[in-house]
Amino acid sequence: MADRAEVVVHPVGPTGGRAVTVHVHGQDTPLGTAYSSRDLVVFLGAAGLDDAEALVDRRDPLIRWQREGPDVWTREDG
Repeated sequence: MADRAEVVVHPVGPTGGRAVTVHVHGQDTPLGTAYSSRDLVVFLGAAGLDDAEALVDRRDPLIRWQREGPDVWTREDG
């Protein structure tokens, strides 16, 4: 997996939302803070990933969810 890009959705932050980074070639690049799956789709599309909505909907292994799963975006969700 060293050559493959991986999107990391980090745990919910102290003020809500989840940081999203892309990890490729040993470097992490921040994409932004997502407050919903729709935000994540927008970030992935802006990063040039084709069919970003399908990646999120089918829970593609390209996306690594840290701690909370894809249904948690705020502290109240968990």
